[in-house]
Amino acid sequence: MADLHFELVTPDRLVMSDDVHMVVVPGTEGQSGIMAGHAPYMTTLRNGDIAVYRSATGQPETIAVTGGFAEVSERGLTVLAESAGETA
Repeated sequence: MADLHFELVTPDRLVMSDDVHMVVVPGTEGQSGIMAGHAPYMTTLRNGDIAVYRSATGQPETIAVTGGFAEVSERGLTVLAESAGETA
C-alpha cells in the first residue's frame, strides 16, 4: 500500500512533514488509526500522544499534542495542534 503523507503543524512551526505507514491520533471520541486511502475524515483532538509508524513493522514515534484538529483528505493527514512536544 502507498504511504500516507502526514503533516503536524502548530501556530509556531511545522513539526513534521513526511510520508509514513500509519498515524494514530487522539480524537475526542477515541483514537483513530489513519493509513493511506482512508476516507475523508475530520475530528477534534484531545490532549494526548500521536503515534507515527514509519513502517508496518516498526515501533511508533510519539509526539505529545494539546488540542486542535485532524483532517484526512486526498492529500493525506494534516494535524493542526495548539502545541506539540518532542518526538520520542
